[in-house]
Amino acid sequence: MTMQENKLENEYTHAYLAGDERIVGTGDVELWAESFGDPGHPPVLLVMGAQAQGIQWNDGIVRRLVDGGRRVVRYDHRDTGRSSTVDFTTHPYTVADMASDALAVLDAFGVAQAHLVGASLGGLIAQRLAVTDASRVLTLTSLSSQPLGTDTASAVQRALHGESPLPGELPPPSPELLAALTTAFPDPKADLEEYLAVRLPLWRVLHGRVLPFDEGEYRAMEQRVYERARDLNAGLNHTLAGAAGSGSTTDLASVIAPTLVLHGTEDPMFPPAHAEATAAAVPGARLVMIEGMGHTLPGALDERLAAEILHHTS
Repeated sequence: MTMQENKLENEYTHAYLAGDERIVGTGDVELWAESFGDPGHPPVLLVMGAQAQGIQWNDGIVRRLVDGGRRVVRYDHRDTGRSSTVDFTTHPYTVADMASDALAVLDAFGVAQAHLVGASLGGLIAQRLAVTDASRVLTLTSLSSQPLGTDTASAVQRALHGESPLPGELPPPSPELLAALTTAFPDPKADLEEYLAVRLPLWRVLHGRVLPFDEGEYRAMEQRVYERARDLNAGLNHTLAGAAGSGSTTDLASVIAPTLVLHGTEDPMFPPAHAEATAAAVPGARLVMIEGMGHTLPGALDERLAAEILHHTS
């Protein structure tokens, strides 16, 4: 590690939060989870996106939510971080199964009802729970996501093959992101520097072109991901799960939880039309666009995002 890299590591990793960690069993799967804040405070469950670990909910967001009087729970999906890896060939699963995982985490912490905040795929999981388990959802926040039932995997494949979107289909990821995705998955045997060399260019595209890109922040995050993962490529199973078991966009008409749709104006994965469609499908949903934000949660936006969540869950 160079002197500059050592400086960056010290700058970005010295203050990791430590919560009440638990291993949650659900069927044959074990999920890593942790809780922060007073157990008597209103609970917020943070649900991450595809191939992403729970710790990718920035400590800065968690800290601000706790300081705002919330109990915060975050966890690793199956096939990410310290949670179980699954042989998808013999034990395939769907978004519905991942939603059941979220309920198992709440049960483990003795939480009957929670404010759900889901990012990307986590937004679909949270939306599904708002439809199927409404009694457990105090509020819903869908962040950098899309409407329930959207088949992103098929849309991406069509775009990669140069095919036009189907009639009525939401816009695909940007061409720049599609190109980056084709080279974003490292060799399973890659060392840390080889892994970072593959991942950082993807984060640069996901981050977007408007807000300054802090490479040190993303490097520190990915180093933490690398060190925690049982299998860095197991999360690709989330793509195989796709939209299976998530339901239909029309199901969102039954959502009774107060709903906030948060989205970046520069999201290259799910262009703003995805947020607009989500908000239109949920009765009374409120749409808030974050100027300059892409498809990431940079520390520079911790305060803004936490403020929006605190306001919505008050």
